[in-house]
Order: sequence, then C-alpha cells, then structure tokens
Amino acid sequence: MPVSALAGGGPRPDPCAIVIFGASGDLTARKLIPALWNLFQDGRLPDGFSIIGLARTPKTSEQFRDEMRKAVAEHSRTGEPQADQWSEFAAGLFYLQGQYDRPETYQQLIELLREQCCRRGSCGNQLFYLSTPPSGYDEIIRQLGQAGLAAQGPGSVAGGWSRIMVEKPFGRDLASAKRLNAELRREFEEEQIYRIDHYLGKETIQNLLVFRFANGIFEPIWNRRYVDHVQISVAEKLGVEGRGASYEEAGALRDMIQNHLMQMMCLVAMEPPTRLDHRAIGNEKVKVLEAIRPITDGDVACWAARGQYAAGTIDGKPVPGYREEPGVDSRSRTETYAAVKFEIENWRWAGVPFYLRTGKRLPERVTEVSIHFRRAPHLLFNEFGDGAMEKNRLVIRVQPHEGIGLHFRVKVPGAGMQIRPRSMQFDYKDAFETQHPEAYERLLLDGLLGDLTLFNRADWMELSWTLIDPILCAWDQDQQALPQYPAGTWGPEEAYDLIRRDGRKWWISQQ
Repeated sequence: MPVSALAGGGPRPDPCAIVIFGASGDLTARKLIPALWNLFQDGRLPDGFSIIGLARTPKTSEQFRDEMRKAVAEHSRTGEPQADQWSEFAAGLFYLQGQYDRPETYQQLIELLREQCCRRGSCGNQLFYLSTPPSGYDEIIRQLGQAGLAAQGPGSVAGGWSRIMVEKPFGRDLASAKRLNAELRREFEEEQIYRIDHYLGKETIQNLLVFRFANGIFEPIWNRRYVDHVQISVAEKLGVEGRGASYEEAGALRDMIQNHLMQMMCLVAMEPPTRLDHRAIGNEKVKVLEAIRPITDGDVACWAARGQYAAGTIDGKPVPGYREEPGVDSRSRTETYAAVKFEIENWRWAGVPFYLRTGKRLPERVTEVSIHFRRAPHLLFNEFGDGAMEKNRLVIRVQPHEGIGLHFRVKVPGAGMQIRPRSMQFDYKDAFETQHPEAYERLLLDGLLGDLTLFNRADWMELSWTLIDPILCAWDQDQQALPQYPAGTWGPEEAYDLIRRDGRKWWISQQ
C-alpha cells in the first residue's frame, strides 16, 4: 500500500491533548478519529498524545475505544487496524461523560487533562474541537473560559498552549456569526481560534496557490483581458441522507456557498500574497470579498437562483423528493440547489462574472473550478466543424478524481480542415504514488502545529455573511412557489436563466 503524502518529513506537533466535544456524534466516528488514526499511522502524532472524547451519552473509555476501532476499520483510508498498533493508539484514547453547561464537567476534564499530562507527558498543551450542534458552541466556549481552560502559557490551568477548533456552520447569518466571534474573542485570542472549512484541507484546493503562483505561464493570462468568466460547481448525487431536520435549518446557500464555494472563489481570484503565511494569504482573500459588488434585495432575482429537488431517478433508481425525506416539513421552502453570480470590481476582474452553484440529487458527484477564456479575436475556423467556436477552458477538478484539464481545439488528421475539441489531463492519482490524506488529517495536523493558513479569519467570515444575507432575506420574503427540479437533473430552469441571460451556459466536464 502506498504511504500517505503526510508521512515522513515535516514537523511533528508538541505533545498535547485533543478534546473532542460531541464525541458520540457522526463526525467523530466518520472523520475525526479516523483522521487522527491515520496521522498516528504516518508518525505525525507526538508520542505524548491524548484524545479525550466528551459527550452527554453515558459510556466508558473501553466502550469508546471499541466503537472507535470499528469506525476506523470502516472509514479510515488505511483499513482495518492491526492489533498491536491499535493497542498503542487506544492507550491514549479516553472518554468523559458530562453536560456541556455544567461547571463540574469542566473540573472533571481538568483533572483528566492533568492526569494525562503526568502519565503521557502532554505538557499542558490542548486543542478543543467543537463537534456539537452549533447551538451548543456558546455555552462550551463560556464554560472553557470560566474554567480557565482558554488561557495559555505559564500560570494558566494547563500551562501550555490552548487552541479551539470550531466546525461549520459558523453562524446562520451575519448577526449570529458576529455573536459567535464575539463569544470566542471574550475567552480566546484570535491566534487561538481555528474556524474550520474542510474544503481547504483538500489537496486540489491547496494546489490552487501552487498552480497559479509557481507556474509562469498562467498568471499573465489570469485576468479580465483573457478570462471570459469563471464557474465553480459542487454537485452531489446524494440527498439529505437522514439529515433532513438539520438541513431544514441550513439549505444549500448556507451549507455550501457561504463557506466552501466562496473560499474557492477567493483562491481563484486573489492577488499573489507577499508570503506563504496565514496573515498574507488571509489578507488577500479578504480583499476579494471587499471588492465584490453587493447584491441588493431588489436585484436578487437577477443574481441568484434556487430550487428544491422533487422525486426523480438517480442511476436508474427512483428516489423521493426533498419534502418526502424524513424530518423534512411537507411544505418546506428550504432550497437544495443554489446558484449565485458575483462580480469582483477590481483591476484584475472587473467585468468577469463568477458563477457559483451547488445542489443535491444532481446526476453526478463532482466539484470543479472551470476558467473559461475569451475566444480568439479572429475566428478563422467557424465553418470547419463542431466545437471550433467553443472557448478554451482550464478545469481544476477537486472530486471525485482530483486533477487539472486544459481544453483546446485541434485539427482532425486527414484531408481538409476539420476541428474538434480535445484536452490534456493531469491526474493526481496517476502522477503520485502516495495516498492523498483526507482533508481532516491536514487540518487537524495544522491545528496541532499552530498553522492558521487553512483556517478562516473572523473578518472573512463576517464579510462572506454580509454578501449572503441580502439573498437570504429576499428568499425569506418571497412568497412565490419554490422552483422544483426532478432528482437526477442539473437543477431548476431558473438557474439556467441566470447564466443564459449573460449569453453563457453551465458547464461540467461530465455533463
């Protein structure tokens, strides 16, 4: 089996304890513990590590270890753990049952942390991971502060560093995001706060910076003179998969566009940072959001579209509509598809629209960024075959098959002049014999190392909500019937109208 790209070189974190709030939940079993196990397998966890799961559900540490072993076997990229290696990993795995709003829970946590500091040498360093429903964030943050666990350095309860990692959604609108930021800052310094967006941990997303700024041939044409428009698409074949009740509180705009897609847009559109550190890169991403033309309530219909999947067919099998899903209101107005057009009013991008779209129950699972270049100024070959007038495209595929494709026109061999579109493809799996680490592996490792580069800043979060709030407000006030699209299709007609009005069309490499 090939080794992980994270294995081998690179710094190892300081000895530390990782405390997961909400450890009885799905994220812990599917992502967090398997990611920590993979880091352990790759030799990237420190010798003196402890992992403490904290949740309301009664169970012992032994029960927790048994459950997590099954989770690792099912969800880890390394498969079934060997007995001796699991025993070594499980020796640092503990469980604490408690209520998040009770001070005694945090006193028990302090005692357990001190015990592991002595037994395993965690040195008073601690990372708190909030994997609970967002409604519990405020109380946990307050209790951590009151217990002295947010403080760090000599004289603090722990004595070492203290960091907090916050899962999305980070608020559900601008007001709630500001409140959560204020609550965090009351107890933690900004340098201690890690607002997670797991898309930033994906290899292809990280490679956007390398692709743009380490290659001299792309950056000179990465601007309004040569780029016609940009499309960023995240398509999902699955529905809400048992998350109907929680998805009812979110919707596609909150769940995907406000965070994942806007992050990708910033990486595509940002100026070169002065340094490869979190401050310089964060500054450039914030500048992108500051330059975006605000969408006013009256303009939302021209700049955004939404829809909700109805019953249809996926892979030849019938699937129910969103309103028939468990936990979903039969009259729900929650969108499962959203598309937004943004314009970045700066020197590089003025006049170049960025189209962002995401949806559930679409025909394919695919995430990609496509850069559509302007046509050649003198169209010599219009009469010589299909595709001769198509724009050149650069496609950065994030999933399911990570890679980069350049689409261009070529002459068909033989007499006469026939032109066809063809592409050059780079595939990460074929090019590298290393396993791609999961996004959570990279993000957890960076959190332990104290690297904020792949995490969201407070100002970025608030600016993104500033741009999204007018759309949410307009949709809340709109009493017209919510557009429907059959499951297994590419979305509602209103989304096609959004881009068609500009003389363009949606494009997916598999569509």
